[in-house]
Amino acid sequence: MRFLRRAVALGLVLGAAIVRYWIVRVEGPLTLERRARWLQETCILVLRSMEIRCEIEGEVPRRGLVVANHLSYLDIVVLSAAMPCFFIAKSEIRGWPYFGKAAQAGGTLFLDRGRRASAERVAEQISERLKLPVPVLLFPEGTSTGGTMRRFHSRLLEPAIRERVQITAAAIRYVTEDGTAESELCWFGDDALAPHLMKTLKTRSFKAKLCFGEPRVYEDRQVAARESFAEVSAMREAGARAQRCRCDISSLLEDLV
Repeated sequence: MRFLRRAVALGLVLGAAIVRYWIVRVEGPLTLERRARWLQETCILVLRSMEIRCEIEGEVPRRGLVVANHLSYLDIVVLSAAMPCFFIAKSEIRGWPYFGKAAQAGGTLFLDRGRRASAERVAEQISERLKLPVPVLLFPEGTSTGGTMRRFHSRLLEPAIRERVQITAAAIRYVTEDGTAESELCWFGDDALAPHLMKTLKTRSFKAKLCFGEPRVYEDRQVAARESFAEVSAMREAGARAQRCRCDISSLLEDLV
């Protein structure tokens, strides 16, 4: 029943998102800012339909470059629900049924990771987007993981360095109600999207925890990559440690009762 309820609700939200997009187009010029806000409103409804709670710590950025760890397609929903933003995604996503079109409609920039010319083009686009009052969201690991972070690549940090734009680190974690490992909610490697989405819809209540660091201006992209990686890693570890402490205290209280 849980799966069916969530699946139906998600389907209705995705269908309604198409209608809302055309309403937005009719109401006035479809600026990049309006695209980002359409995606934000859609993602808020997606979270509700999937019964995913989201907790945010720190000040949500209003502009600049945001760099985050990457665990799943859920990250995009959570981060976009937290703030209107422009994502940088691998070019393959553009061909996904429905989600590729939705990403394009929301103002996503697509990167062909195997082509230098694509990286240069996207870097130019990032420079232009950084002038807008909407953050640009980058996953510097270049791929999703099972929770063990990979080093941050620095190439696409260059526009923020050159323009002296603030870079904000963001750490995302998933916590299940029954203590299931976070990796079960991660989508990475060769996992197919549809089976993983079905598994997610069947999972008991869980929450996304999003933590933002302090915005910083860097002089060097390599330094920015190293320090942002360390900051995201530290925020994730601090959150996991606090969660373990809460679990230990809960266990003690249960024993006393």
